[in-house]
Formats: sequence, structure tokens, C-alpha cells
Amino acid sequence: MPSITDPAHNSQMNADRRDVVRQEQADALLGELRRQGSGRLTIFLGAAPGVGKTYSMLSRAHELKKQGIDVMVGLAETHRRAETEALLNGLEVLPRKRVDYQGRRLEELDIDALLVRKPQVALVDELAHRNVPGSRHERRWQDVIELLDAGIDIYTTVNIQHLESLNDIVHRITGVRVSETVPDLVFDRLRDILLVDLPPRELIERLQQGKVYVPEQAAHALQAFFSPSNLTALRELAMQTAADRVDSDLREAQAARGLPGMPLRRRVLVAIDGRGQSEYLVRVARRLAERRDAPWTVVTVQTGSDVDEHRQLELDRAFALARRLGGDAEVLHGGNVVDAILDHAARSGVSTIVLGRTRERPFARMFNRTLTQQLLQRGAHYELTIFSTPEARAKARRSVRQSSHWLTRSDIGLAVLATVLATACGEVAGRWLGLTDLSMVFIVAVVLVASRTRMAAAVLAAALCFLSYDFFFIPPHFTFYISARQGVATVFLFLVAALVAGRLASRLRMQVLALRAANAHATALQALGRQLAVAADLGQVVSAGRQALKQATGVDALVQAGNTPIAPECPYSLSDRDRAAADWTMKHQQSAGRFTDTLGNSDWWFMPLIEDGGLAGLIGLRFPENAARPGPEQRRLIDAMADDIAQAIVRTRLVSDLEDARVTSETERLRSALLSSVSHDLRSPLASIIGAAGSLDSYGDAMNREDRHSLLETVRMEGERLDRYIQNLLDMTRLGHGGLTLNRDWIGVNELIGSAVTRLQRYEPAARFDLHLAEGLAPIWVHPALIEQALFNVVENAARFSPSGEPIVIDARDVEGRLRIDVCDRGPGIPEDERKRIFDMFFSVERGDRGRQGTGLGLAITQGMFGAHGGTVEAIPGYDGHGTIIRMTLPRILPPGSTP
Repeated sequence: MPSITDPAHNSQMNADRRDVVRQEQADALLGELRRQGSGRLTIFLGAAPGVGKTYSMLSRAHELKKQGIDVMVGLAETHRRAETEALLNGLEVLPRKRVDYQGRRLEELDIDALLVRKPQVALVDELAHRNVPGSRHERRWQDVIELLDAGIDIYTTVNIQHLESLNDIVHRITGVRVSETVPDLVFDRLRDILLVDLPPRELIERLQQGKVYVPEQAAHALQAFFSPSNLTALRELAMQTAADRVDSDLREAQAARGLPGMPLRRRVLVAIDGRGQSEYLVRVARRLAERRDAPWTVVTVQTGSDVDEHRQLELDRAFALARRLGGDAEVLHGGNVVDAILDHAARSGVSTIVLGRTRERPFARMFNRTLTQQLLQRGAHYELTIFSTPEARAKARRSVRQSSHWLTRSDIGLAVLATVLATACGEVAGRWLGLTDLSMVFIVAVVLVASRTRMAAAVLAAALCFLSYDFFFIPPHFTFYISARQGVATVFLFLVAALVAGRLASRLRMQVLALRAANAHATALQALGRQLAVAADLGQVVSAGRQALKQATGVDALVQAGNTPIAPECPYSLSDRDRAAADWTMKHQQSAGRFTDTLGNSDWWFMPLIEDGGLAGLIGLRFPENAARPGPEQRRLIDAMADDIAQAIVRTRLVSDLEDARVTSETERLRSALLSSVSHDLRSPLASIIGAAGSLDSYGDAMNREDRHSLLETVRMEGERLDRYIQNLLDMTRLGHGGLTLNRDWIGVNELIGSAVTRLQRYEPAARFDLHLAEGLAPIWVHPALIEQALFNVVENAARFSPSGEPIVIDARDVEGRLRIDVCDRGPGIPEDERKRIFDMFFSVERGDRGRQGTGLGLAITQGMFGAHGGTVEAIPGYDGHGTIIRMTLPRILPPGSTP
């Protein structure tokens, strides 16, 4: 094998390296030529829907048009957003292709017309869209590829969750499996990628304002996909993807010019061990990462052995310093420090590993087993930076002497006890059972010691067992002299076997301890997640968080939501110094109290609940007086639980705010409709009453009895009609005063429908009803007055336009966990294009369920009332195509802690 200094060998290596460089250069040039022969692709990338990708794309199209470039909008999905639709003015828009599918007419991109027109730049929105079955291509990205091959430059939009290679990552982040994906090969056609970014808080505000989804969809989205944690993670993923594409483009450009590639993003990893220079390394890593504009992480590796209090305190201070300086801190678990560091570096995209050089054991250095040597041998893809100071090195030596890796009294006692028991068992087995080879007895003793303690105790047990086995059982007995050659081999092979078995047993114990800790961590978080998922309000979130923390840590726990001081009625008695520590935590958003450097004389350890840069509340833990400082695993669990509690608090607040906004919106809409209806609904009956009263006053004496009775009947009927309108107005004004308040109560469905029917029959005695109420309908938790008024409006509307003698069918049943009430008339029906418009205020037609007698207000009020309860109202064709069905649904909502 040639030596490193062999000229022939070096020449061959240089030739191979030149061949590789030439091949990379050729591939890069070929890729560049291939892209120049087709259209160029520009992608507007976003982290989530609603960040403004389409708006940015259309704005860019106007800029290109001003530059004299032929631009056409092939397809733009504005989702009826006014500001986005306004950008279509002044741009040439390609008419969409209409496709009939399963009785519906859908619109798609007309790719053939676009190929005939062939503009310089075409805008094709929503790259991940799935085309209508039967189209030329199954996915829109395939249409884009065909347009690019035809030489048309394409501007398009896509969200990060639609990228195929990130599908599993997005699923782990959001819990949602995205079905419409774009393969990564499309990104290989990129010319430019534009990241359209919006902070999570602003995106949530847009969602609440109805600029992304309708209110019902927005409420569901806030609880599922659009959580602040999901948006933050997706935002980071989008930024990384954009940075990777820029990095890839730079490497290809460098390769095409024959230059070596250079990555743009370098993550720095600093490994600490708590032996005298941890904080120094953290500060060094911070300066190094700042100079390189790179993210950085501080890690320590737990191999399963106990960490003494001195080391633990140093690690805690280093982790706290790292977080204050803007870095991340993680505890890694593994039986081998090098494996743990390299595995984490590979997963996290680390390019630089920072180490502190302390003590190197001579034997480890002789066999290339020091941490630095192993990383140099196995970390070929990483830059290793090693720092040290004379003070840190001397301090590390002193710390190692006091380290928990040395034997304790309990370890020595266990090793001696195991040796004595093994000797006694060997004596019994040799004398009474006739066994001659007793080495396995001692090996079992070594394995038992290794499985119960650390490696140092196992080595001591192996040495003691070796000496005992030689002294008592190897001839000549009661001496350490070995007479036979095979005896020497046997004894030393026993020592090797004992050491290997002890090592394996010790590593297995470390792995079991690490798995046990990880399992406890996951179980506690899973239990907390289940409790928070069913928490309906802020009080239940606080209670669930307190119980979970108390169960996980075994100490008194306190959870406070908001930034107000802890209430006097707190279940625990807090001293003045405890309250001072809690107030300091909420004011400065940093931990205080016990185990910290701030107000450390407090009995409680307070930590802030931070979410999206703001304070969501705080948690407090009261450990016993003699309790040791929480270890890194326990602190990691507490931090994770605190994050979950903070997110749950923010979620309940957002849901509450969204509900208040929806109720306020419905209140204002209904109030406006009712006030506007005064001029419409009151004028007609008042005119009739005034006319009839005037006729009676002027001509009453000259009229016969029948004419006077007819006029009085007119006054009575119009008065009752006026009374219904005023009652509507008074009820809604009373309920909407100061905001629409849903005073919910239990009411039976049959009672609700019967009340509305009975009330109508007082005004319409000739009205007939055919009721179909499913058996066993449970009561519903609603505002009875509101729902009865809404139902009355629908029944009155049906009675007004049903033919004489035809019954009004009312059907009530439970369907998929919701109460569904259908009111069907036998009138002429409503055309399909007007079924949605009948719920608009003052919309009235001469046919169908709305005639000239109506003001177009009843169904609008009904929709508002049901909408405030989370229900829906829609108009569908009647049975056998005759008449109209007004279908109303209500969710089956149970009050907290109640059952119907």
C-alpha cells in the first residue's frame, strides 16, 4: 500500500480530484444551458395561507408591465379579497376554462389558450392545486412544466407545507397530512424564489378579521393548523428552504466557474460537560456564531451516570446564559458522548462543533480514544474548534478529582459484597455440587454489580472477583501463585470476560435509564396534552396545568394566567418574598425565586409562560427544603410543559376573542337590520290602522254593522301584525344591548317547536302543520327566546306562501352530532341563483318563499340568531322538487361540567 509521501500516490489523488471538479463543473454548465433553453420559473413561497403570496405576485406583474414586458394572468385565486382583486385591474386576464364534473361546473386554467397566446410571463396561482379529473394533467405543477418547456416564464405561488420532501416534517409539526404536494424536481427549474413572510401574530389577526377564512373556518383553523407554534415552525421551515435554494444556486454557480462550493448557513454547536469552563465556552460560541451570523446550540451529553450537584449547577448556569444570549440549549442522552454529538450534529445541520479541551487521559490518548481524537477521526464533515484556558484546565483537573465518576462508599461496599457472596456461592458449588469451573459464578456477580451501579464499580468488582477466584479456587489454593500455564490463561481470560461483561451491562443500564427518562417525559407531556385538549376555558386550562405539573414533579404547583398579580385567594399561602419573586417574573419575563440568582430566598421557583414574545402567565413550583436542584431532564420536562400550558392559554384567549368578535358582528348586523326595518315594517300596518280608524270616525254612523266589523277586524289584524314587528324589535334590542349575550339554558326540542307553532296559529288559524319529531331527542343548550324567535320567523314565512290546505312539514332529528330542523312548504320554490340571497336583508321577490308582503328581514334575523349559536341556516329544494326546505342546524353543546 503506498505511503502518504509516495509521489505516484499523490499524483493519482490530485488527478482524481481534478476529475471530480471537472465533472461537477460540466454538470453545472449543462444544468445552466438546460434552464436557458426553456422558460424560467419564479416561485412566491409562503409559510401558510393568507401571508400575501398572490398579492405580491400581482404587484410584481404590474412592475413588469411598466417595464414593457408582455404579462398575462393565466389564473389568480383572489378568494374574494378586495385588495387582491383590485390588482387585477390593468392586467390582461386569461378567461378560465369551464369543466363539467358530477353535475357541477368548475373553472380551471386554460392551458391551450395560454400556449396559443404565449406571453413572455404568465401568472399561474396555487402550484399545488389538483386539477379536475379528466384534465390533461392531474396536477397544476404539471401544467406549469409544460408551459416552461414551451418557453413561457412562469410566476406562481406555493406554501411550504406542499413541498413533497417536507411532507413528513409538516405532519409532525402540525398533525395534518397534506395531500396536495409539489415534487422537489419542480424547484430544480427555479430561477428565483421570493419568500413572502408575515409574523404569526399578524397572520392570526388577519384570520380573525376574516381576511383568510370565513368565521367558522377561522375558529377551526385557530385551534388546529393556525396555532402560533405551528406558524412559527412553518415560518422557520420556509426561511430554511429559501436559504437552502440560495445556497444551492451559489454552489452551482461556483461549480460552473470551477470554484469550490461554499455553504451560506452554518449552525454552531458547542458541547459542555460542567467541569469548569462551560460558561466560557458558551460566550466563545456566541461570539463565533455572531461573527458568522449563524444559529447556535449548547448541548451536554448525559450517559446515564449520576451528575453531582456542583456540575449540575454549572450546567444550569451555562444553559441559562445560552438562552439569555439567544442560543438554544439541549440535553442529549446516549451511552457514548461522541455518537450523541455527531448524531445531533447530523440531524440539526451543524457545520461547526466547539469543544473545550481539559484533561486527556494518557491511555486514552495512546489509543486515540479521547473525545477530540474521536471527533477528528469521525467528524470529517465538520469544522472542529477547540478552546482552552490555563485556569480552566487547572480547574478541570480539580473537578475531575471530585467527579462522580470516582467510586463512592456505596459502590465499594456493593463490589465487596458481591465478591464475598460469589466466593461463598463458589465454595458451596465446588464442595457440595462438584463444580470445577467456577468462573461463571464470579462473572455473574460482576454483571449484577454493573447492572446496579456505574462502570467504575463494575471494574472494581471484576478486579476483586479476579483476585478472589485466583486466591481461593486456582491451585495452589490460598495463594496468588498459579502453577499451571493453562491456569494463567484461564484466570486472565476470566478477567477480560468480566470486564467486557461489566462494560456491556453498564452500557445497557445507561440506555435503560435514558429510555426510562424519555418515556416518563413523553408520558407526562401526553397526559398534559390530553387534559389541555378538552379544556374549554381559561379556568380549566389553569387547573389542568396545575394538576399535570404537580403529578409530574411531585411538588406543589401553581399556574397563573395573565399578567396580573397572584390573587389573594390562591390555594397556597405565599409570603411577601414569594409574591415579590412572582411579580418580578411577570414584570421581567425571567425566572425568579429558588434555584435562581434573583430573590433566591423564596420558597417558590417561578417561571414565566412566554408565547409569541408576550407574557401568557407564570408557573410556580415549591420544592421541599432539603430537595436538590432539579436535574436537566426534569428542567427540560418542566420547560416543555410550560410551553404547552402557554399555548393552551393563548388558544383559549384567541377562541374567546373570536367568539366575542363574531357575536359583536352579528349583534351589529341584526341591530342595523332591525332599526332599518322600522321604516319598512311599521309604516304599512300603521297606515292601515290610521285609515280604518279615520273611516270609522268620519263615517261610522252611516256604515252598517258588517262594514264597521270589517274595519275593526282590519285594525285588529294590522295591530297584531304591528305587535309582532315591535316584539321582534324589542327582543333583539334587549338582547343586543351592550353586546349580544347568549343566556343559554336547557329546552326540549318538542317544546321549542310547539311554542313557535302555537304562537303562529294565534295569527294564522288556518295554518296546518305536519310534525315529524324523532324519538328520544335530547334537550339542547341554547338561548330559548332567540331560537324560538328564529324558528317562528321561518314557520311564519312558510305559512304565508304555502297553498291553502297544504300542511307545513316540520322534521327534527339528530344528524352526525347536530340537531337538524327542516321546515318545508309546498309553494312554488326558489330558483337556485336566489337561494343564498334570500338571507340578505330586505331581499324580496314575488315568487317562492318571499313575496311582496315580506320585508326580507325574517330570514336574515334567523341566520344571525343561529349563527350566534354556531349553527347554520340554508335553503334547499323541497321534497319531490316542490316547495322549499329551510334547513337549520345547531351543534350539540354541553355546558362545562353539565349533562342534559
